[in-house]
Amino acid sequence: MVKIKNAEKETASGVSTNLKYIKTKPWGSWIAAAILAVLLALLLWAVAVNPNIKWPKLGEYLFDKAIMQGFSITIRLTILSMVIGIVLGVILALMKLSTNTVLRVTSSAYIWVLRGTPVLVQLIFWYNMALIFPRIGIGSFSLNTNHVITTFGAAILALGLNEGAYMAEIVRAGFLSVARGQMDAALATGLTRRQAMRYIIIPQSLRVIIPPTGNQTIGMLKTTSLASVIAAQDLLTVTENIYAKTFLVIELLIVASIWYLVGTTIASIGQYFIERKFGAGSTTTGVKMSDFLRERMLSSTRALSALSYLNKE
Repeated sequence: MVKIKNAEKETASGVSTNLKYIKTKPWGSWIAAAILAVLLALLLWAVAVNPNIKWPKLGEYLFDKAIMQGFSITIRLTILSMVIGIVLGVILALMKLSTNTVLRVTSSAYIWVLRGTPVLVQLIFWYNMALIFPRIGIGSFSLNTNHVITTFGAAILALGLNEGAYMAEIVRAGFLSVARGQMDAALATGLTRRQAMRYIIIPQSLRVIIPPTGNQTIGMLKTTSLASVIAAQDLLTVTENIYAKTFLVIELLIVASIWYLVGTTIASIGQYFIERKFGAGSTTTGVKMSDFLRERMLSSTRALSALSYLNKE
């Protein structure tokens, strides 16, 4: 805040003024911060001394073998689903930017359906695929659908295919963030359209694509918990199985939350360094960890602006 106090000062026009700027102390912010700190301390104290939470049990199950196996499956689900989503997203984005009407309509229809229905519904749908096609095969050769699409496979298909719809819009927005004249200039120098995309458009668009992709990866790590509905043996599934036997519901949920936090923290740090690498030569190079969230917000805004521009057209 700035407060004005009387003082003699001459402006460029020669008119004398009596203005002086004095910084005032942010008492309101300090009081609000103090109140929040007190409330947070009271909440933490109430939880810490609560006799209904058995803290020793939390330490006992934190590194339990079953919990660690569930966490490893959660990581595998996240990685595989994101790989499928990114690859599919690039293909769909190129289809939607194509001059071919059939490709554009197909891509738009896919994105419309997959983004318009809940991922949980898609997950249950893939898990029950055997109700539609009891056997999958070609000609006389066929296999039992339940043997082909296991619970783990159903989770990967549902999460990966759903993520592809969102990644398609992110990749498309990244391509659109590069000035249209860049492609024209590249083609004018003799490069083919494929070479122009590879050497000119994609390297520049990565600075816009990577931040929201990192956010999607972090979100995917948490979204994998939906796989517990079909008992995919992920972290939440294992947690539910244990507290169903021990009745330590809160303690086991806290354990699961800790490992989800560990995973998202590691992913956030990885995203920070990847953004620095691909942002070489840009204003984000050398950005401190304290400024990471601000830079990521700016990059995400550029992607959304490009997407909004396309929708207006």
